[in-house]
Amino acid sequence: MLFVTGGSGFIGSNFIHEWLKSDRGGLVNLDKQTYASSFAAASNEIHSDKLYFLCGDIADRQMVSGLLSSYEPLAVIHFAAETHVDRSISTPKEFVQTNIVGTFKLLEAVRTYWETLPIEKKEVFRFLHISTDEVFGSLDASAPLSTELSPYAPNNPYAATKAASDHLVRVYFRTYGLPTLTIHSSNAFGPFQFPEKFIPLAITNALSGKPIPIYGDGTNTRQWIFVEDLCAAIRAALKQGRIGQAYNVGGANEIENTKVAETICALLDQAKPRLDGNSYHQQIVYVRDRLGHDRRYALDSSKTKDELGWAPRNNFESGITKTIDWYLAHLPSTAFQ
Repeated sequence: MLFVTGGSGFIGSNFIHEWLKSDRGGLVNLDKQTYASSFAAASNEIHSDKLYFLCGDIADRQMVSGLLSSYEPLAVIHFAAETHVDRSISTPKEFVQTNIVGTFKLLEAVRTYWETLPIEKKEVFRFLHISTDEVFGSLDASAPLSTELSPYAPNNPYAATKAASDHLVRVYFRTYGLPTLTIHSSNAFGPFQFPEKFIPLAITNALSGKPIPIYGDGTNTRQWIFVEDLCAAIRAALKQGRIGQAYNVGGANEIENTKVAETICALLDQAKPRLDGNSYHQQIVYVRDRLGHDRRYALDSSKTKDELGWAPRNNFESGITKTIDWYLAHLPSTAFQ
């Protein structure tokens, strides 16, 4: 049995979908069902009697402890987090509560449960924590890629709270021996993503005839990874990752935000032309830059490739094409509307 926190969010929903589609074992999804839940959209494509959904908060240690005892999982994947940088700037308290306090209470419940397991189950148990490239902070244009050993330098409340949760996970391995793993992911995109993030916002705004906003001058650079490839890396880490280790999972690309928006517009021009015959490009607008907007994130994923045998199957172009196709097939019926 696999125990997942935050499985109704973007990455979690995709992970569950892929996990059950491949006829793997049973899965428990504990999720608080916040505004960004993708479960309503994802559930239409997830049909399995092996999925158990439970609405609850990871910060409720007593409840989590009871669920662990009842379902007896041999692995926990911790997706649950507040993730939107803009919201973290305006309401940082929620991010501290979920990402730091929630992770701490979850780790305490998992540690207590793990210590009660018989030795044969204790040895195979894993706690896999999903983190972000943002913990390493902004890179200069000429700086080398961030490795798993790069110093932490978070520059916004979201990144700081994820950095803190990473440190807690490391401590529970180093101090208590809990068999933990951490994945640092670059910007993920794909189906089921709530349209406050850049790519789904650009797609949905374009199709709705609204402006496609880009912060600042549009030259901020990110790596982008299609969510199916990220889920494959998570499965690989769960299966063969070395306990106590972190693994970077980045897309093999670095793309400026303006280029991302232009690519989306060009693909939409082909897939669903505007009724007036004009290009979606004319909906791109540049808006006041975000506070603490990091210039560049970029991960070195060579350790993950070497140790786990993982590599992305999709480049940005193929992934964004699949993503646009999904939104065209699901709008306006998507649960996000």
